Amino acid sequence: MDITNFCIKNGKNFKLDSIACDDSLEYSKKDRAKVEAMLADNTVKSAELQDKLYAQNKYSVLMILQATDAAGKDGTIKHVTSGLNPQGCHVRSFKAPSSEELDHDYLWRVNRQLPQRGTIGIFNRSHYEEVLVAKVHDLPSKQQLPDEILKDDIWKKRYRQIVDYEKYLYENGIVIIKIYLHLSKDEQKKRILSRIDDPAKNWKFCAGDLDERKHWEDYRKAFEEMIRNTATDHAPWYVVPADRKWFARTVVSEILLKTLEKIDPQYPSLPEDQQKLLSHYREILEAD
Repeated sequence: MDITNFCIKNGKNFKLDSIACDDSLEYSKKDRAKVEAMLADNTVKSAELQDKLYAQNKYSVLMILQATDAAGKDGTIKHVTSGLNPQGCHVRSFKAPSSEELDHDYLWRVNRQLPQRGTIGIFNRSHYEEVLVAKVHDLPSKQQLPDEILKDDIWKKRYRQIVDYEKYLYENGIVIIKIYLHLSKDEQKKRILSRIDDPAKNWKFCAGDLDERKHWEDYRKAFEEMIRNTATDHAPWYVVPADRKWFARTVVSEILLKTLEKIDPQYPSLPEDQQKLLSHYREILEAD
C-alpha cells in the first residue's frame, strides 16, 4: 500500500482539503476483505519486529493519535495492536488535565508516560490537546499562568516548544509516529447518531460531543495549523482518511509496520566466549 501522499514532513502551506476524508486509494468497498487481510498480515509482521525491538532494547516507538470525536481512535488502536505482545505495548489516554497536572507545565503529564526502551507506546490524544482544545476554548486564559505567557504569540511558542521536544525525543531513541484521523463532518454525524440508535453503543454517546461539534470549523482550522507548524522530517504527520474504518485501520497498521522496518531491530548476539559456554550448558542439561 502506497501511503506516501498521507505523510506530511513539511507542513508549510498544507491544507486539509488536499486529502479527501473518503480517500481509499485504489481500493473500493468491494476490496474491503482484501484490505482487512492486509491489516492482519501487517499485524503479524509488526509483532515479529516488536519482539526484536523488545530484545534489542535500544529504541522505543511512540504513536500519537489525534482526531475529532467519533473518528475511530479506540477502534484503530484495538485493531492495530491486536497481535502485539501486551508486555511491550502500552496505551495511554489523555483526558482533561487534573488539578495536579494543571500545576505543572503542559508537557509534564505526557513526559511521564513515554514508552521505555524496547517498547511501543500509544497515546490516545496527547500534548497536542494543548494546541487544539486549549486553543479552540482559550483554556490558558483560565489557568494559573504568568501574565507574560498569555500573549497573542502563545500558540506560536507552543508549536516551537513541541517541535523542540519531539526532536529531543527523537535524538534520544524515541521514534515518533503522529496520526491524524481525517473524518468528515457528515460521517461524524452518522457515527454519533449510531451511538444514539444502537443500544450496544449508547455508552459511547456523550452530550458533550454535540457541543464540540458546534466548533467544527474552529477545530478544523486548529488541526490544519497544528500540522502546518509541527510536521517535521523526524516527526511527520500522517493524515489518514477516516471515513472508511477498514481502510483507516489498515493504513495505520501499514505506518507502524514501515516504521518498525525502518528501525530494523535485531536480536542481540552473545559475545564469542559466552556462545562457547552455551555448548557446555547444553551438555549439562542433556546429561541431567
